[in-house]
Amino acid sequence: MVTDAAYRTLDGVKLLESLLPAERETVAAQCRWRRYLPGEQIIDRQSDSRDVFFVVSGAVRVVIYSLSGREVALDDIHAGGVFGELAALDGNPRSASVMAVGETTVASLTHEQFFTLLRGHPDVALAVMQRLANIVRTATTRILDLSTLGANNRVHADLLQLTRSAPLTAEGFAAISPIPVHSDIAARVSTTRETVARVLNDLSRKKIVRRDQNALVVLDVERLSEMVEEVRGE
Repeated sequence: MVTDAAYRTLDGVKLLESLLPAERETVAAQCRWRRYLPGEQIIDRQSDSRDVFFVVSGAVRVVIYSLSGREVALDDIHAGGVFGELAALDGNPRSASVMAVGETTVASLTHEQFFTLLRGHPDVALAVMQRLANIVRTATTRILDLSTLGANNRVHADLLQLTRSAPLTAEGFAAISPIPVHSDIAARVSTTRETVARVLNDLSRKKIVRRDQNALVVLDVERLSEMVEEVRGE
């Protein structure tokens, strides 16, 4: 349980940005606060819990496992994000497991408290709907990629997606930091670490990416985008 009062703020949570500071403080006081270690499970798939979680610091990974035990990563949610709202809204068991990526602090509301928040603040309810719409769009794109792209192209598409939020170097290149872990990319695009390594090596030989000490630098985002679009038929 988190006891340090310095952690008890929800000011960075995007879903709650429409609230007044005093209103966010009220929500924060209702929350149960907890700090998780890297790799520690926060939610177990198929559990009946219905709490909603705000990521205050660190990051979490949403995953499911195949019958053979293979991990499929659905999303990484960073500080300021939210998870667990699907079970809160429809009352069904959890659709995925969630684990801490690094040391992570989360604040959780019961589904009853969450409903009270939505009823009292339409802007927050609208933000939840917009987030769910984004989840559907992202899932649609992912299903299309899994159905139409080969493993190599799915790695290209994943890297291209990572460049969207990557800061630029002084040279104007997209710098993905920290350097993506091969197994993480493999889990997201349903392939093997060996395939990811082979694709990255190929992109490096073509001078499309460069591995620096702390980042994977994409030297030619336009070419990477063309490689994906050629296969997608966009």
